[in-house]
Amino acid sequence: MSKKIRVIIADDHGVVRAGLRGLLTTAELEVVGEAATGREALKLARALRPDVLLLDVRMPEMDGLQALAAIKSEMPDISVVILTVYANSEYLSRAIAAGAAGYLLKDAKPEDIPRVVRAAAEGEMVIDPDLLQSVLAHTPVEEHLSPTKVGLTQQELRVLKLIALGFNNDAIAETLVVSRNTVKTHVRHIFEKLGVSDRTQAAVWAIRHGLVE
Repeated sequence: MSKKIRVIIADDHGVVRAGLRGLLTTAELEVVGEAATGREALKLARALRPDVLLLDVRMPEMDGLQALAAIKSEMPDISVVILTVYANSEYLSRAIAAGAAGYLLKDAKPEDIPRVVRAAAEGEMVIDPDLLQSVLAHTPVEEHLSPTKVGLTQQELRVLKLIALGFNNDAIAETLVVSRNTVKTHVRHIFEKLGVSDRTQAAVWAIRHGLVE
């Protein structure tokens, strides 16, 4: 049997934590810890090293965005999904810059939350590409870089464009008619060449450099 995905829930409202715990447990995800403040979330992340951390924005002591930055700086292997009531472009921009794997609103369908957690654990991007585009719409596009300037091959460039459009590895493999393992290798090389740690950062890079219309 496959190993369960381990999750920490960080929200300052106990009723929200209880609801999320029920949703995730029912979906056969393992909730290993709960935090009511950003500082507690950071402490638990250090102690428990979860696969995914669900993190609210507005919390006492250390807000979610501060906690996110600290966690990703110290423990980049932990996937962090922001779960908030605020459809705020500034929050989203800061979350992306700090390394969030996802940004989900609390009015999402309940069944979406376990799906997003699983996707984040698999290293997928769980920020809607259209939302990414809207946030970056007023960001100056940096000079168009040729693949050779950053060392991307033509196939890696194709993969990067599909990542920015929100394709997961299976969809990329089907589109390019290659194996999933080949796609995973391309994705790893892309991350190394761009100096990013996840798909969201890669998508942001692609959009900012004009690789995606």
